[in-house]
Amino acid sequence: MIRMDEAIVQKIASIPGVSSVSIGRSVPMDNNSANNPVYVQNRTYEGSEVPPARRFNYVAPGFFSTLGTRLLAGRDFTWTDTYEKRPVVIVSKSLASEYWRHPQDALGQRIRMVSTDPWREIIGVSEDVHYDGVEKPTPSLVYWPLMMDYFAGHKERLQRATVFVVRSQLAGRQSLMKAIQQQVWMLNPNVPLANGETLGDVYTKSMARTSFTLVMLCVSGGIALLLGTVGIYGVIAYSVSQRTREIGIRMALGAQRGAVVGAFVQQGMWLTVLGIAIGWVIASATMRFMSSLLYGVSADDPITYITITCAVVIAALLACYLPSRRAAEVDPVLALRG
Repeated sequence: MIRMDEAIVQKIASIPGVSSVSIGRSVPMDNNSANNPVYVQNRTYEGSEVPPARRFNYVAPGFFSTLGTRLLAGRDFTWTDTYEKRPVVIVSKSLASEYWRHPQDALGQRIRMVSTDPWREIIGVSEDVHYDGVEKPTPSLVYWPLMMDYFAGHKERLQRATVFVVRSQLAGRQSLMKAIQQQVWMLNPNVPLANGETLGDVYTKSMARTSFTLVMLCVSGGIALLLGTVGIYGVIAYSVSQRTREIGIRMALGAQRGAVVGAFVQQGMWLTVLGIAIGWVIASATMRFMSSLLYGVSADDPITYITITCAVVIAALLACYLPSRRAAEVDPVLALRG
């Protein structure tokens, strides 16, 4: 069975435009997970103590390079490892760091699933991967070969349910799926393709709930920003228009139009700056509660704060300048009569 899978890998790899192919039990964010405890050699477990459960995946050679997952130390599996059922294993950086601090120090260490299993040597350490979604912490992963002897208390262990991962610039195109199907049929005409999708599709589905929440927050935030800028403009414009008589008196006493307009703009902007400072403090405090929804951006993202601040400043500047400019153009005599 494994040799047939390897033959399928070689057939798919021969398709023009395909750069890499491999096999695994699951891929990141496909909700196909398995978790079990892992014992570490030279660690003491008292009484009935059970070590923490780790995420399991069963992979073929080339799985990491096909997905673009870097090996931080050691090497990948080989087909010889698989067919000879060598007691080897690969772990993720988080698991290696938990026990041995540095990925390089994990090489040569041994782990196993149950006490009746033989110890398996760590030959590689991969970088951490967001298997549960980008908004969740990266799990500690253990990558086992597709075929092993004496695993989990069983004499033989074979990974039957597999996912073929294909790296190609043609990903997502129907022509690639047809070419893959043709290559598979050359080996076995009764094998259909099932659940063909890109990693982008898997990522989008895993982020559906979070994306919907963030879109609604963006819509609400946009409406709040719009209402806030309109409100700021309206309040400041109204307060300036109420001082038309004052502007007329200043103009009648010989004040220059530019100086009058500048004075009102300065007063309004001082209030705006004070409001922005208070708003920054409140926003910084409340955004801490939303940090769990964010990925790749901090709760104190400077671009967001600067953009909103600029919008508020521009709205306030226009609210101060336009009404005061109109009031300054009114004949002082008419302003005094009004």
